[in-house]
Amino acid sequence: MKINIYYGGRGLIGDPTQYVIRKMQNVFEELNVTVERYDLYDIKNAITTLPRTLKEADGIVLATTVEWYGIGGYMQQFLDACWLYGDKEAISKIYMCPVCMSTTYGEREGKMNLATAWEILGGKPCSGICGYIPEISMLECREDYDRIIEKKAENMYRSISQKLASFPASNQAVKQKISMTQNVDLTPQETEQLSMYAADEEYVAQQKEDIKELSSIFYNKLENQEVDNDDKYIADFKRAFAPQPGINAIYKIKFKNFKKDLIIKIANGKMDIFYGVNEYCDVRLEMNPEIMDQIIAGDNNFQRMFMSGKMTSKGDFGLLRALDNLFPFLER
Repeated sequence: MKINIYYGGRGLIGDPTQYVIRKMQNVFEELNVTVERYDLYDIKNAITTLPRTLKEADGIVLATTVEWYGIGGYMQQFLDACWLYGDKEAISKIYMCPVCMSTTYGEREGKMNLATAWEILGGKPCSGICGYIPEISMLECREDYDRIIEKKAENMYRSISQKLASFPASNQAVKQKISMTQNVDLTPQETEQLSMYAADEEYVAQQKEDIKELSSIFYNKLENQEVDNDDKYIADFKRAFAPQPGINAIYKIKFKNFKKDLIIKIANGKMDIFYGVNEYCDVRLEMNPEIMDQIIAGDNNFQRMFMSGKMTSKGDFGLLRALDNLFPFLER
């Protein structure tokens, strides 16, 4: 029989959880159980590879300390790795004893969280240990506490050796309905390999750089790709056109990523509008299509966009001011 102990505390001197798991380890070794301990704080860069250590274990102890709130980051990271990379078939056969000691508040909730997480993963939780121990001396001076710890360790040993059954938990039914990992069609071997890559910081950093570079390339291609909009905005300008006496002008509007410019010719109270090329113009405007959308929607006008710097203009500024009279989108 083999039992793994995963300690999720910070390894502080006087941590009551360390006292408990040392006592449990002594009991297991007296029962000729092979015990292997993993201090997560000491191997934090390799936590994602730890689910593969579950394969040869008959039982495990998940031990952590509540120092201010919750089970702590190292233990949560290990459980996340089990969910993402663990062999669920192997986990379903493993008994788990939760140990959660608190120096502040929340030991019962912490123990329940560990048991619930293991049930969702498909494993078999055993009766665990929890307690509020603000000072390690409270444990060291009490033989009755030692007997509680030893009894729990013996009960776990019996559960594993006798392969005690347990009633199904509703967590399993919920997992089968909402689990997002079911769609990941990977073998346990492939998941293990993925976990090794995830633990390799240099590999992950290189992948992030590669993704960033590729994203930049495709973004630039998309940004520079010109689109053909031969009729966009034409109907809107025709509907809004309000002839102004004495105004004869040629406006050219350049939109970002449009292949052609929008040409507006106004003469004798009539308008000709089209997309094309016109070398001469009285007023040249340049803007993003989103700015034109705002103007057409009546949320803004040409003069405000020019003053805010969201639209640039060259040419006769008197004719530029006339644009809002020629096309009173705000008044529609």
